[in-house]
This record gives sequence, structure tokens and C-alpha cells, in this order.
Amino acid sequence: MAGAESRAGTDLLIILWRIYMDSCKMLKKTIAAILKTNEKNILDVRAAKKGMTNISYTFQYNHMYYIIRIPGIGSNNLINRKQECAVYECIKNSNTCDDLVYINAEDGYKITKFYHNARHCNPHDVKDVKRCITFLHDFHNQNLKVDHSFHLFQQINAYEKLRKNKPSIYSDYMQTKNNIFNLENYIKNNVENITLSHIDAVCDNFLFVSSSDSAEQIKLIDWEYSGMHDPHIDIAMFCIYSMYNQKQIDEIINFYFNGNVKENVRIKIYCYIAACGLLWSNWCEYKHSLGVNFGPYAVQQYLYAKKYYNLVAGRL
Repeated sequence: MAGAESRAGTDLLIILWRIYMDSCKMLKKTIAAILKTNEKNILDVRAAKKGMTNISYTFQYNHMYYIIRIPGIGSNNLINRKQECAVYECIKNSNTCDDLVYINAEDGYKITKFYHNARHCNPHDVKDVKRCITFLHDFHNQNLKVDHSFHLFQQINAYEKLRKNKPSIYSDYMQTKNNIFNLENYIKNNVENITLSHIDAVCDNFLFVSSSDSAEQIKLIDWEYSGMHDPHIDIAMFCIYSMYNQKQIDEIINFYFNGNVKENVRIKIYCYIAACGLLWSNWCEYKHSLGVNFGPYAVQQYLYAKKYYNLVAGRL
């Protein structure tokens, strides 16, 4: 019996390997078509990572390595690819993002240069975090403009509608949602500036890239959700993805404002944490309906919505 189970396990691995190899062959055809070259010129195709929105592969072409992004399940219901293209056009000379080679506004395929000597921001390393928050502040100060906006409360509703009338897994969802929408006026009344904002400015999207002289340069990647908004939303996004507690969140706010933040702005950022928590909770519920589960992260986003509403409710 044990031998039969072992053979069955081996057979399954062989089947999975063949499926993977077949997918790599198909991907080589796709990449070759995009780059207008022969398939034999596309080498060393490998799965790079499975992100929360997309799947990525690295490959070699003309002695250089690149990474191709393939939209994940249901992602084109979440992302406006034409708007994403407009953002990349806007930031291409800002020395902010990764090096774009190709992007398709219809299917969402994207190719960028692959950085061999790169690492993500460590959200628990103070030096990393300070550098990223300073970088984010400097980016916001460029006051870049695009023709579309990110509408936070509209997006909360939009992600909810993707469930197609299926109720939330949280029994108190409607009360939580009503509470969050009660924060909208306070946020609007305390917005000081509108500029291009990343919206998904989380630690995993900050790359520290080492150059030949070993100095690390920061690149901010994955601009899919970007649009015009109050830039302080990016502070909230960094915090809730890292699943920071209130003390850590206050430290991030102080980093961004160099210790000089007005109380109404701090409260507004708490409001963003609550609203963005509900936004990503709805996002996670939609992805869960497609068979993609984010476990504790998904639950924590809903808890941010509840906790930070309660934190600000008495201060509005």
C-alpha cells in the first residue's frame, strides 16, 4: 500500500511538472509574439511569484532578464488597464518606477526589466521603512497629474457588487459599512491636496535595487490602482498591508510628516485606515469567491475597518 501511495505521489508530481512545462511553452509563444522575435530567443522561463493580483514569470532575451506580468483570476474586473497605461506614461520620466518595456491596455500583460540585485522593503526594519516613506513623500511632492481619479468610497461599493448579491461573510457587515461611510465627509473636509497617488503603496511594492557601486536605489512598482487622490491615503495603505498596530501607525505618520503632523490630519489618516480596511476586505471577499484565499490578511482588513472607526468616532 505504501509503495502504491508513493507511486501515486510521483505520478502526480510528473503530471504537475508536465502542466508547468506546457504553460512555459505557451508563455514563450506569447512573449515572442509581443517582442516580435522567434521563440528560440526566449530562454529560461521561470515562475517568479504569485502576487495578490497577478502572476509573474522571468525570462531571458538578448542576454537580458525581464519579468512578464500576467493578470490573475478576476483581476481585470478590478483594474482599469487603460488608466494604468496612462499612469506609466505620466511617471516614465520621474525616476520612480520600474523600467517598462511593454504594457497592453487591453489584456493587462506587462513586461519590465528584471532586477537581479533587488529586495523588497522589510516593514519591520526601521531604516527600510524610513527610506520608503521619505521616497513616498518626495514622490507626492512632484504633484504629478493624470486624467482619472481613484474614488475610495465608490470602489468599496464596486468591490461589494462583484459578489453579485452574495452576502458578506461578516454578519455585521452592513453596520460596519454604514459606519465607514459616515467618515466620508470628515475626509473630504480635511483634504489639502490632490495629486497622483499610488493607492497600493505597500512594502512589497518598494524595491531596493543595488547598482554596480552597491548603492541601493528605490523603485516603486505595480501602479495598477493609481489615480488622483489625497496622497495621505498611501500612508494608510502602507500601514494596513504591513498589519501595523496603532503605535507603529503613528510612527509611520510621524516619519512622513517629520514629526510635525496636525491632529486633524492624523485623524483623517485613521479614517483612511478604516475605509481602506473595508475596501480590501471587499476585495478579498471577491477573490475568495473565485477560490483565492488570503487568510489572516483578509480578516485583519475587516478588523481595521471596525477598530479605526471606533477610534475616530468620538473625535469627529
